[in-house]
Amino acid sequence: MKRKVTLKQIAKELDVSISTVSKSLRDSSEISEDTRLKVQAFAKLYNYKPNLIALSLKNRKTKTIGIIIPEIVHHFFATVISGIEHVANEKGYNVIVTLSDESFDKEVINMDMLANGSIDGFIMSLSKETQLRKDFHHITEVINQGMPVVMFDRVTNDILCDKVIIDDNLAAFEAVQKLIDANFKHIALITTVDYVSVGKLRTDGYVKALKANNMEVDSNLILKIEDIDNCTEQIENLINNNKIDAVFAVNELFAVTAIKAAKKRGIIVPDDMAVIGFTDGIISKYSSPSITTVGQNGIEMGGKAAQMLIDRLETELEEEEHYKTEVIETHLVIRESTPTL
Repeated sequence: MKRKVTLKQIAKELDVSISTVSKSLRDSSEISEDTRLKVQAFAKLYNYKPNLIALSLKNRKTKTIGIIIPEIVHHFFATVISGIEHVANEKGYNVIVTLSDESFDKEVINMDMLANGSIDGFIMSLSKETQLRKDFHHITEVINQGMPVVMFDRVTNDILCDKVIIDDNLAAFEAVQKLIDANFKHIALITTVDYVSVGKLRTDGYVKALKANNMEVDSNLILKIEDIDNCTEQIENLINNNKIDAVFAVNELFAVTAIKAAKKRGIIVPDDMAVIGFTDGIISKYSSPSITTVGQNGIEMGGKAAQMLIDRLETELEEEEHYKTEVIETHLVIRESTPTL
């Protein structure tokens, strides 16, 4: 069976532009007959077949952006959607939001459903299962057919596309360094399993901070949680069975659960144990005590992702794509769960 090719591959093989290939396949009179016949023959030889995505892009615009996120209850993702909607609506675009529920299969289904001509492009954050499996064929397919994708937060280097991220490693390093500077000696980490990209980067930042200050990296003080919905017992065990004077948690759910576990054991936050979380959401603001957190600025991230996607949609395709990665700055929001840092 002959391999299937994309518009980009045909253009590269024949040393012509993507636009020339597209017009030749539509038998446009703008292209010389020799070039048209050469492109059509090559496309036939290698079994090129335009799909609904490509037809949708060439023949009509829906002015709609598809968003795929792992979950909706997380404050961060809600703020990103808000940022996307604000910029998209200003530019005359609507948005459709779908959830992967951390499932690879659901992520693929949602992408297939939306890529049938319902939308013009995707903004997405990868599900845990997709990152675990390292299977990105569904994303590669839509990109190869000319539909732009912008990834945010949970991204992969295996896919060439525009991305919007924070420097998770640096943000974690700076938060832990604040605790070290405040003379905390036994700093625990509550994080996710390593295949979740942001959790891995924040874990690396924590380890880097300890090593930079010649402090021991104690594996007993590092808790990696896979099932976020059932983390209470594991966090209680961490706090009950170890000497800990500070906790760095990679999300605000872990942070508030650590505070509850400390209270249950009679540990006073922040007098006996300081806590820093990640994501400046409602939980952090209204917890008792309120939680010092790394603010990610989801609204700015969402707005930037929307602008990058719309720029792709409204700019003519270049022969050689140049993708950008935008890094959104973070800041530490000091609250009651830490002494003055």
